[in-house]
Amino acid sequence: MPGGRLTDEDRRHIAAGLAEGLGYAEIGRRLGRPASTVMREVTRNGGPDGYGAERAQEATKHRARRHRQARPPAPPASDGAHGRDPQAVREFTESFTDLLIRQGLPRMEARVLTCLYITDSGTLTAADLVQRLRVSPASISHAVAFLEQQGMLRRERPPGARRERYVLDDEIWLRSILASLQMNEALEAASRRGAEILGVTTPAGARFESSAELILLMSEAFRQVIEQWRQRAATRSADPGR
Repeated sequence: MPGGRLTDEDRRHIAAGLAEGLGYAEIGRRLGRPASTVMREVTRNGGPDGYGAERAQEATKHRARRHRQARPPAPPASDGAHGRDPQAVREFTESFTDLLIRQGLPRMEARVLTCLYITDSGTLTAADLVQRLRVSPASISHAVAFLEQQGMLRRERPPGARRERYVLDDEIWLRSILASLQMNEALEAASRRGAEILGVTTPAGARFESSAELILLMSEAFRQVIEQWRQRAATRSADPGR
């Protein structure tokens, strides 16, 4: 049912939709599911070219059994107590991770990002993440590679240090928005090209022209927001007491 776990029948519909060349949004619409749910399901089970309904169903059952047998997650560790309520921190960690998953991040990537986010330093090693999340080094490696590709963290190796550290800073969402702006620019250009080829006086061409105008307005608004944020950040840096 919508909002619940995917069923075997849902997975067969997803596989059929991929075979037809449908996008995640259209498959999700037919199932009554968010596109992000379909994307996560396909991504974790072989990708668009390797997805199979039966294999995905078996993999899900295996993950469920492994999850039931796993030890409970370790409580989040911070860089100092600061008078924080451990239970409140745990509950917030879980809710923030769930929010990132609903926004489209795969579960492991969301857990890694949240684990970094709640540390005061915003910096952890792979070993730190393995210990805190109680997962394999390979899981951490894959999640970090994905997050780094999205510009959501970076690697650094302090002089003389043996281990890399993964770093999350105050500009995490700024970089994400900038990456989205780059995609918007490509989409706007493609939409205008579509309008030109199809003819702006035709229904299809007009649709592309309207889309291009909307994308342009969104991009301009984001750029204004980024500039305002940078001005406020500069003011905070100049006057830390504010």
